[in-house]
Amino acid sequence: MSSEELRLNVEKALDEIRPFLQSDGGDISLLSIEDGRLVKVQLEGACVGCSVNQMTLKSGVEMTIKKYAPQIEKVVNIEV
Repeated sequence: MSSEELRLNVEKALDEIRPFLQSDGGDISLLSIEDGRLVKVQLEGACVGCSVNQMTLKSGVEMTIKKYAPQIEKVVNIEV
């Protein structure tokens, strides 16, 4: 899979997650994909400082991204 295909797959995963985050007043942006294995995202809006955002990141975001791009090993949230 090319880096462009990987980015598109990760974006598809985020598009699947985004409505759930937006319904709680939040959002998510893809910052970068490093070495084809590490995805850096930024939680936005109500997701910033939310006590469950680490759980959301692991169980929701990381799991969904891995469904679209199995080679991704880790998803991290970069705080502003």
